[in-house]
Amino acid sequence: MSISLADGPLDSATVAQAMLDAGFGPFAGVPCSFLGPLISVLQAEHPGSYLTAANEGEAVAIAAGAVLTGRRAVVVLQNSGLGNAVNPLTSLCQTLRLPVLLLVTWRGEPGRPDEPQHQLMGRITPDLLSSMEIAHELFPGTPGELFPALDRAAVHMDRTGRPYAFVVPKGALAPYRPVPDPAPDAYPMLRAEAIGEIVGAARADALLLATTGKTARELERDWDRAGNLYVVGSMGCAASVGLGVALHAPEREVVVLDGDGAALMRLEAMATIGHQAPGNLLHIVLDNAAYESTGGQPTISGGLDFCAVAAACGYRTTADVSGPAPLRAAMARAAERTGPHLIRVRVRPGSDPSLGRPALTPPEVAARFRKAVSA
Repeated sequence: MSISLADGPLDSATVAQAMLDAGFGPFAGVPCSFLGPLISVLQAEHPGSYLTAANEGEAVAIAAGAVLTGRRAVVVLQNSGLGNAVNPLTSLCQTLRLPVLLLVTWRGEPGRPDEPQHQLMGRITPDLLSSMEIAHELFPGTPGELFPALDRAAVHMDRTGRPYAFVVPKGALAPYRPVPDPAPDAYPMLRAEAIGEIVGAARADALLLATTGKTARELERDWDRAGNLYVVGSMGCAASVGLGVALHAPEREVVVLDGDGAALMRLEAMATIGHQAPGNLLHIVLDNAAYESTGGQPTISGGLDFCAVAAACGYRTTADVSGPAPLRAAMARAAERTGPHLIRVRVRPGSDPSLGRPALTPPEVAARFRKAVSA
């Protein structure tokens, strides 16, 4: 599969309107930068048409519910999220004949440079869709191809009762830049500044695990050390990886640097952490209320009390802070008591535009971390 974008990327507002005019919607999903412009259009120009899900499997199930009410629902997801969606696609949508339309991005498309965590899924994305018996085609490359493609999808879905997928490559959609609502900076720290405070307050031999995206990249740029693990990809899994480390290295302080979107994607991790109750685990959620890496689409963290969730799951202490001094104080209190602990750190969105990628490969980082654990 390959695509020509000789005519340039499609206008995101045109695509959104065409899909709505063709009877598609509502939309549910988890952002990917390739589809960020479409999500931004839906949120800005068609309020209520897009629902932000915590993970891709949830998005599929929400869409399936909408299909039961007579809607032609759409799921928006990165191809890495197909792993989260396999179960509801195969055992819910296929079994109950609930046809949803998938907009699946093609990170790691062969022949296009991309990050290491996307390479395997990029190679197998078309075959994975075929294995699930989901008919698919490349997202249309020109406005003239858009309505016929949507019609093919609708005919297939209506005839078979099965999902249909468009595979969306990089550059298929033009950027969308809505005028932002003016708002004061509510919180004093950027994420990178909060990370610096955390590193400074943690023990020198603490093991630090950072979630995928800019959290890991900022930690590596400013505070790289052998005891750091950058959990690239596998969004939402950093806390669970940290639990595994904490349980089997009980003499070490383990600090997980999570994000709000990542924590929401795998919220069940808190239940397991609370149940296992590792006394050496500090779980920090750096909450900027946005999927910053994909264009700044809002998460649903603003309506969620992470501390109450953690306490209900069995965390021993919790704190909700926003400034440097309260963060340092919360870490000092956590150090005096047996964990697990959760600290929610409210930070401003924003990062260095020149922020690079980790210099070491993921296998090198993991090997270095393993040595640090055993040191």
